[in-house]
Amino acid sequence: MELTKRNHGTDWEAEGATSQSILFKMGNEYYGLSISLVREIIKPLPVTRFPKSPPYVEGVVDLRGRILPIINLRSMFGLEPVAETDDTRFVDLQLEGLNVGIIVDAVSEVMSIPQNLIEAAPPIIAGVEGKYLQGIARLNDKLIMLLDVDEIFGQWKKK
Repeated sequence: MELTKRNHGTDWEAEGATSQSILFKMGNEYYGLSISLVREIIKPLPVTRFPKSPPYVEGVVDLRGRILPIINLRSMFGLEPVAETDDTRFVDLQLEGLNVGIIVDAVSEVMSIPQNLIEAAPPIIAGVEGKYLQGIARLNDKLIMLLDVDEIFGQWKKK
């Protein structure tokens, strides 16, 4: 499931600073997160639900003796729910003051995204979901929504 060729005739390293990102899919859209936040990518584990949690909190999993809360980004972003597939993954994120897992439809690849290809999200989409974006990258006619994890998970981070 290749998103784009690594170079596609362009010497990205010569174009300046790059951002190392993990790319994943939700629906037909591509999203990106800084690879420095990712501890590991795993196949889904059984989730223990917790009563009265927000609808986007799936519950917790026991990941080798570590309790990891699981957030459904599809639900958080108001996307239609989909059934789990063989491509579904949990992405274990290690943020400052918070460890959390997110459910994604599929992980695509790790890619260096040149900073000069990243644009600010247009103000018209700066609604609830728009505030979760750091920017949008255009790579080979595909748009990649770069997520702002501080905005998404800030309410749960330890101060």
